[in-house]
Amino acid sequence: MGQMVEFSSNGGTAPGYLAEPESGSGPGLVLIQEWWGLNSHIKAVADRFAGEGFVTLAPDLYHGTVVEEPDEAGKEMMALNLAQAAKDLSGAVELLREKSGQDKVGVAGFCMGGGLTLTLAAQRPDAVSVAVPFYGVIPWENAQPDWSAVEGTIVAHIAEKDGFFGPEAAAELANTLDGLGKNATFHIYDDAEHAFFNDERPEVYHAEHAATAWDRTLAALQAI
Repeated sequence: MGQMVEFSSNGGTAPGYLAEPESGSGPGLVLIQEWWGLNSHIKAVADRFAGEGFVTLAPDLYHGTVVEEPDEAGKEMMALNLAQAAKDLSGAVELLREKSGQDKVGVAGFCMGGGLTLTLAAQRPDAVSVAVPFYGVIPWENAQPDWSAVEGTIVAHIAEKDGFFGPEAAAELANTLDGLGKNATFHIYDDAEHAFFNDERPEVYHAEHAATAWDRTLAALQAI
């Protein structure tokens, strides 16, 4: 089980959930929350990654706020201070570099966190070697990544029935990245809904696809 920690964030501090392997060491992984906040699901996923050998840090980008209603979640997401979030995510990278003893880290995230996974890959190409977004959403106009800056490998999980970022949007992004010579793979999951990986949301959870996505994610993260 992990624990809440405070870590440095560009002169200040930020909270996060840190889960470490039993061995106490391993590659570093930044795990980025959904629009609900740093809730029990994200903490459980962090624990799962730690169980697979990754030193995992899930920054609390809402700094203590957790919501359960979609309307509230949407408001929190759109009100997110992106400059502060960028500092928090970069601080998480530095803590993981220190703990892992490696210059490179991985990053994975869901929904809003999937979008920020791609943003972080573009903001910190010096550090992010593998980025794994799950049904990533980038709703903020001023947060569109500089795709040309990305250096790491991208492995994206896309739900066929996702109204936020579905196969058409994924194909468009794949073409953009391919045109820039980037290493990006987009997996489309048939008959899957947005948030199909979230086992705390039975109305959208898809056990088979979630298992496949998990295996593909672990395989991708071996390249950290």
